[in-house]
Amino acid sequence: MYDFDLLENTSDRIQMKRLAIQTCVNMIGRTISQSEFRINKDGKNIKDELYYKLNVRPNKNMSSAHFWQTVIYKLIHDNECLIVVSDTGDLLIADDFNRRQYGMVSDSFKNVMVKDFIFKRTFKMDEVIYIEYDNERLSKLMDGLYSDYGELFGKLIEFQKHKNQIRSTVDMENVNAKDPETQKKLQRFIDNMYNAIKTKSFAIIPQQKGFKYEEHTKGGGSGQSVDDINKIANGFLDHVAKALGIPIALLHGEMADVEKQTRNYMTFCINPLIKKISDELNAKFIDKKDFLMGDRIDVRRVTYNNIFDVATQVDKLISSGAFNGDELRDELGYEKTGEPIHEKYFITKNYTETPEGGDNDEQD
Repeated sequence: MYDFDLLENTSDRIQMKRLAIQTCVNMIGRTISQSEFRINKDGKNIKDELYYKLNVRPNKNMSSAHFWQTVIYKLIHDNECLIVVSDTGDLLIADDFNRRQYGMVSDSFKNVMVKDFIFKRTFKMDEVIYIEYDNERLSKLMDGLYSDYGELFGKLIEFQKHKNQIRSTVDMENVNAKDPETQKKLQRFIDNMYNAIKTKSFAIIPQQKGFKYEEHTKGGGSGQSVDDINKIANGFLDHVAKALGIPIALLHGEMADVEKQTRNYMTFCINPLIKKISDELNAKFIDKKDFLMGDRIDVRRVTYNNIFDVATQVDKLISSGAFNGDELRDELGYEKTGEPIHEKYFITKNYTETPEGGDNDEQD
């Protein structure tokens, strides 16, 4: 009655928290890993060593997609991510570091550890790429939320197991329980019998004199079903998605208004993260003077629009003279061609000025 091994914390044995965070963070990481980092200098997109590091191979052991997925995971889960540049120019994600903050001068980073290597040098803020996600650590918020959800989820799991558990009893008559050899043989027989019933779909148990096995099944009782357990898991997942700005309908794969949900996902979840990354890259790799002259690192996120779906709108923008070809190519995520034909403006309809006090007059 006082065996503490019988006590169990149901909230600690459920992986619901890790699953929810992995689902949301991986979704964001996969989206941003498809972005292209463009180096714009003197009005032209150039492909140099930095372009190769950001888009192909940041370091010897990671591809660009894996690198940025890892950055996003650490950024969201740990609320911060530190990237240092090695002597060979590789971009390395720090697994651990000590940050010392100052009020009037640049912060410093000591004991920077990458895998099993610890840098002996001290990095200044202007020497590293340091990105912060928010004011509060997501892990701290999730721990507080999970303390309630996890306990409820664990209890529902235990109840479901209890409701469908097969219970059995063994009656023994005229058995010499004091004989150690008899006890061993009897226990061995019971273990073999239980193992056969548990592991085999069809089990044959030999009848023994003075030995009776009987099952008492309690399945089919009323109470919470598996659907109730899924609702608890989805409720926790929805709270994590809301904290990260992911539309719940998009996360669950609902097809209603998927374009609208995708637009909201890009606007309120992906774009702010890309803004944080691009600001930090521009601050560390582009001089202030050059940035003010137009040089910058532009992060082009993956587009969810098909160019054929927006062909009519593109034609209208060109025909009205509002944009030229290169401006629209840049807006759609394609590089500018620099061709003279794409730098001209066209008006394919005879728009006339509105007379004072008159109506708009448009002629074909």
